[in-house]
Amino acid sequence: MSTNNDKRREFATFLRARRAEVSPRQVGLPAYERSRKVAGLRREEVAGRAGISVDYYTRLEQARLPAPSGSVLDALARALLLDDDQRDYLRQLADLAPARRQRRSRHQVVPAAVLAVLADLRTTPAVVLGRFMDVLAWNDLAAELLLDFASVPEEHRNYLWLTFLDPRTRERVPDWDLSAGECVAYLRMDAGRYPSDPRLAELVAELSAGDSDFQHWWTTYRVSGRSFGSKRILHPVVGEVRLDWQVLTVAQERDQFLAVMPAADEESRQRLTALSTP
Repeated sequence: MSTNNDKRREFATFLRARRAEVSPRQVGLPAYERSRKVAGLRREEVAGRAGISVDYYTRLEQARLPAPSGSVLDALARALLLDDDQRDYLRQLADLAPARRQRRSRHQVVPAAVLAVLADLRTTPAVVLGRFMDVLAWNDLAAELLLDFASVPEEHRNYLWLTFLDPRTRERVPDWDLSAGECVAYLRMDAGRYPSDPRLAELVAELSAGDSDFQHWWTTYRVSGRSFGSKRILHPVVGEVRLDWQVLTVAQERDQFLAVMPAADEESRQRLTALSTP
């Protein structure tokens, strides 16, 4: 099965999901017509807002056409009120590069220079994430604050798997719903880049079977590429630690990211220092 065909189906599913989420009121249409049977927009309403024919839009939603032009993509993005991340995701799915059979992703190796940076970050927790949020490397403080990743079997050393299926992770994240939902949105963005990767299919299947929250969030087609934010960790020894995280792209490996999590306030900094002191 070609990557282009997979992307075409993903493109169609994403259009349908977004159309269902946009209410008539958001785009200035009557919300309570008797004939309206769905909460979202009708196909003809999206087509009209995008300036394309209903037949053409219907075929896009049915995955019966190749990716549209850039101008049509922009029109669809405006019609469906897409944010910047969703626009990027739509463009990834509309890539017109020649189809290739996508094999299993090669083994991910963290560059030595990045491992050296991790080792030097003694008072700031940090991890290296790869495709589909696989946890590839971490420093001692991240292991102490978040989880002893070395104790986790390599096949489960994935941030999503740990978030949804490891109870220790849930116990340490007070804002679990927010954090978990954002993780799913990151994975959906990766799905646009590697739609045929068997690793993706295996991970989604395992998480869907193991957690109903993941299954629900996955079907909402929320996407995100946010590279900074804040989070709270509830550590059993030092208590609550507030972090301001940043995600930095690894220059040598474009699908690897260094996530650094410095303390957000002085009290959290002192607690991180206590954890990092032998």
